Amino acid sequence: MIEEMQGPGFLVEVPPGHVRKEKEKARALRKTQWWQRRIAKGRCHYCGASVPPRDLTMDHVVPLVRGGRTTKGNVVPCCKECNNKKKYYLPIEWEEYLKTLQAGLNKGE
Repeated sequence: MIEEMQGPGFLVEVPPGHVRKEKEKARALRKTQWWQRRIAKGRCHYCGASVPPRDLTMDHVVPLVRGGRTTKGNVVPCCKECNNKKKYYLPIEWEEYLKTLQAGLNKGE
């Protein structure tokens, strides 16, 4: 059985159990000194907002449902708002999304 996710212009097949296994790795990584040092800075990776470390979440830059893994190179601290908005986007897709938001804000000025 293969889990599938459909989105704008892509289809990803993720082996069964991939997301569950990677989430287990993420839980373990959150307990490490490395992660504690990352969140101690209190900055969202995406919006740069100052956030209390306890309120930062772990985001997978390449989402698990798109084949991403829980590695130090693929996880960043971010605020809950950015994590919820980013969803399953890849970095290039997220950057485009942020540009459209900024363009909308600039029009309203």
